[in-house]
Order: sequence, then C-alpha cells, then structure tokens
Amino acid sequence: MANDNNEMKDLMPDRDAVIVRTSIIGILTNVFLAAFKAAVGFFSNSIAVTLDAVNNLSDALSSVITIIGTKLAGRLPDKKHPLGYGRIEYLSSMIVSAIVLYAGITALVESVKKIIHPEAADYSFISLLIIAVAIAVKLILGRFVKSRGEKVNSGALVASGSDASFDAILSASVLASAIIYLATGISLEAFVGAAISVVIIKAGIEMLTETLDDILGQRPDAEVSRQVKKLLAEEPEVRGAYDLIINNYGPSKNIASVHLELPDTMTAEEIDRLIRRVEYKVYRETGIILTGISVYAYNTKNDEAAEIRNRVQQIVMSHDWALQMHGFHVDTADKVMRFDVVMSFDVEPKTGLEEITAEIREVYPDYTVRITPDTDLSD
Repeated sequence: MANDNNEMKDLMPDRDAVIVRTSIIGILTNVFLAAFKAAVGFFSNSIAVTLDAVNNLSDALSSVITIIGTKLAGRLPDKKHPLGYGRIEYLSSMIVSAIVLYAGITALVESVKKIIHPEAADYSFISLLIIAVAIAVKLILGRFVKSRGEKVNSGALVASGSDASFDAILSASVLASAIIYLATGISLEAFVGAAISVVIIKAGIEMLTETLDDILGQRPDAEVSRQVKKLLAEEPEVRGAYDLIINNYGPSKNIASVHLELPDTMTAEEIDRLIRRVEYKVYRETGIILTGISVYAYNTKNDEAAEIRNRVQQIVMSHDWALQMHGFHVDTADKVMRFDVVMSFDVEPKTGLEEITAEIREVYPDYTVRITPDTDLSD
C-alpha cells in the first residue's frame, strides 16, 4: 500500500501554485485597468467609468484575498486540525463577497447622487479607445482565469473568470452609453452606473450564498456521485454501492464513505484486497479519498431468501417516498431480516419505518424486521 500512497501523491496537481500565479496575473491586469479607467473617469467626469474602475480594483483585491486564503488553506494537517485547513478558502470567499457587496452598495449610492444632480461628461477619442481595449483585455483574462480554474478544480478561479467576462459586458455598456451621449447628447451614464451597481450587488449576494452553502454542507454533485458508484460497481464482487457520503474539507479535498454490497461467501482477506483496490481506483479517477467502506452481505446460498427479498422490495417500493432498498439480508433459520431504505424528505423517518414494518410483519409475522432509514444524500 505504500507504493499506492506514493502514486497518489504523484497524481496531485500543483494546485496552489497555479491558483497563485493566475491570481497574480489577475491582480496586475485589474490594477492597470483600474488605473486607466480611473483616469478616464476623472478627466471625462464620468461616474460610470469611475465605478467600472472601482469594480476592477475590487477584483484585484479579491485576487489578493484568494492568494492569502489559498496559502493558509494549504497548510499541512496538524494535531489540532488533522483534516487540514482547506475550509479557510471558504472564509476568504466570504470576505471577497463582503468586499463586492460594499463596492456595489457604495457605487449605487454615488450613481443615485449623479441621477439626482447630473453633471455633463466629456469623452475624448483616447478615453473611448482605452475603454474598448479594457473590454478586450477583460474578455481574454476571463477566458484564461476560468480555464485555469477548471483545470485545478478551483471554484474561486472559475468564479473570477466568469466575473471578468461579465465585467467586459458591463464595460461595453459604459462604452455604449458614451457613444450614445456623443451622438445624441443624451446622458445615460449615471443610469448605467446604477445598473452596474445592481449587478455588482447581485454578484456579491450570490457569492455569499454559494460560500454559505459550502460551509453548511450540500448535496454532492450528481455526476461525481454517479462516477464514484460506477467505478465501485465495475468490480465483479460488488453488487451495488450505496449510502455514499462525501465530506468536503476545502476545494479538491473530499473524504467519502460508502457501503458495498458483497456476497456472503467472501473472506476477510478477499474483502481487504477489494477495499484497498477500490480506494486507490477512486482516488486516481476522482481525487476523492475513501476513508470508510462498510459492507452489506447478500444471500447467495438460499433460494428462499431471494423470494423473501423480492416480496419485501415490492412492499417497500410501493410507497412513493421510498426511493431505494438495499443491503438486504435474511436469516431464515433465526427468522431475522435486515435492510436499509432510502427515504425522501417528504416523510418522517419514524412514520415511514412504522408503516413498512407493519406491512412486512403482516406477510412475515414470524420474522424480526430491522430496518435502517437512510437520508437521500446523493443522486
């Protein structure tokens, strides 16, 4: 297993270095853009351009916090925090969200003041050219940052890349309002500034909500769950994989547990080899570390057991709120059956257990029925 651990380390990408390098590029780009736009906004007396510069500056600050959060989150596990510091990235995301919200609210206040007390803007060809160049730079930056984020599975970089692309659209609206003003004399820049402010506030709220969801814990990605279960089910001994729980301790730091349904003829040595094999396989393909694999034994030597299972499954699945039955095993000699039922959130577990137990006992009055309720954790 030592060789497997070494191979696992080799498979880990230099994620932190990619995030830091990409964030530094974002910082430098946004600082230059903010400086040029601030100058344009000052000399042209344009609130919309000035607010666009503030938005670039907040993006640069967000990248700084992303770097700090990444560095802190990359600290090695210790006795106090044995699972590492990965969740610090979520705290840094909350700080970024607060900065974005503050920038949006401040910008909205200034825009409303300009609407109430309008001032004429004075755009030059150079200022318009700078805005146009800034739009192109933001589009390129957005695509670059997002692609790097997807490569290293960094939600912060993906969000920053998407935000940069969206900023380009906002800058385009500023440019459009300037052209309209030069062509018609109608000043829309204060209203455009207000619209930009609302978009910034909305982005800040969405970022905060997403981060809170990560901290509270949410349903794992359905595609990831299906991929893990598929990898496990590919093993010839595995009849099914159930009760997959993926705990997140920071971006790309996922620890999971699962139940495998295996034949009741397997020895402890055979199960041990299987578990070690699938642990490495799942990590190699998904980056998820399986720290707990429990076993269900299914009957292989008793035809009566198969008949009982089919009948019990019909009873269980006749309820709309019963999503799945698994881990079934019956001891026909001692008259004991046990299994798990995945229930939807539409029924109280206690109520569901009582209904199913009563119905099964009507058909099998001599049996002891032991049912474990499972929560609908993954698709």
